[in-house]
Amino acid sequence: MNTIKLFKNAHLLAPEDLGVQDVLVAASKIIAIGSDLTAGDSNFPVEIIDASDFYLTPGFVDSLVHFIGGGGEGGFASRTPEMQLTDATLGGVTTAIGVLGTDATTRTFSNLLAKAHALESEGISTYCYTGSYQVPCRTLLGSITDDLILIDKFIGVGEIAISDHRSSQPTFTELRKVAAEARVGGMLAGKAGIVSVHVGAGASLLDPLHRAVAGSELTIRQFYPTHINRNQAVFNAGLHFALAGGVIDFTTSTTAYDLQHGEVAAAHALAQALAKGIPVSRLTLSSDGNASLPIFDSSGQLLGLEVGKVSTLYQSARSAVLDYQVSLPDALAAITSSPADVLGLSHKGRVAQGKDADIVLINKSNLHIDSVYAKGQQLVKAGQPLVFGTFENRNLSRS
Repeated sequence: MNTIKLFKNAHLLAPEDLGVQDVLVAASKIIAIGSDLTAGDSNFPVEIIDASDFYLTPGFVDSLVHFIGGGGEGGFASRTPEMQLTDATLGGVTTAIGVLGTDATTRTFSNLLAKAHALESEGISTYCYTGSYQVPCRTLLGSITDDLILIDKFIGVGEIAISDHRSSQPTFTELRKVAAEARVGGMLAGKAGIVSVHVGAGASLLDPLHRAVAGSELTIRQFYPTHINRNQAVFNAGLHFALAGGVIDFTTSTTAYDLQHGEVAAAHALAQALAKGIPVSRLTLSSDGNASLPIFDSSGQLLGLEVGKVSTLYQSARSAVLDYQVSLPDALAAITSSPADVLGLSHKGRVAQGKDADIVLINKSNLHIDSVYAKGQQLVKAGQPLVFGTFENRNLSRS
């Protein structure tokens, strides 16, 4: 049983800056925020945590993670490994959304759901998208609507690929039908029903999404395009999409090769988008953790392969503050409240009464993560894991 926890004298970034506050947690929920809080006359054990040296923030929400690995663009030996619990928790991620991606043949929905349940039992909150790169979408129960209504962990569709040589080259009519199914399934299940869209480097950019919305009753917010920092052309198209009312996502797992060939670092992309007057509520970061990061030449031949890391999510948010003068509340919003709102996760992404007790303590002196709590359970202390995945090495030590 979790003890009652009382965080004293924390600088609360909820992610809005609320100054010095106390935060009271019972079981898995935040039950009170204020000055000079006490646990009263409770007969339950109370743990007092001196948080005066820390920023207290919401747990981070990573909207794109390949729980069971991804890729295979270089053949079977290039399939990337599964995510482990501490890949997320050491990076402050307490909520993650699992996807398939390019490979929906050897990577399956049953495996994805099993891994999501495993990670949940180990300590974090998990959700999934039905579908993959391809249209028509592969689903578990036969349709997007059925998957969203009948499978609790499915909250949307994705990542559907456009403007990419690995996509199925969907027409705007096909994209419109996917969005319509997701919309209806989401409404009936009380979920966001969002369509996550993988945007490649193709010349069509985001035009398929604009065409899918035009002349229909759908709104631009039905689509949630990611990899918008892939190159300058995609980035510019993404700014136009966001200024038109859409939400855009920047990928934090970036290779040195990508940066040398025009990719915009996610931290810099966030800073530039904010400078253009786009509200942070329309800007998110995601890690693309455990995805394959293939390097192709101009003819589509594979040159090399790297693996995305969930840890880059907070690293990029921190870089936005230290290297690009983004305010800490804005940088945090891009990995907490903004993705939680897009995904319809009303109990996540904020430190507020009644929300899940997903909390990160960040050292004020260097902005490094000190402690991580998920649903009231401490998973990381002093930068080291307290809880491991079932098959992780307990001798793991990471700086």
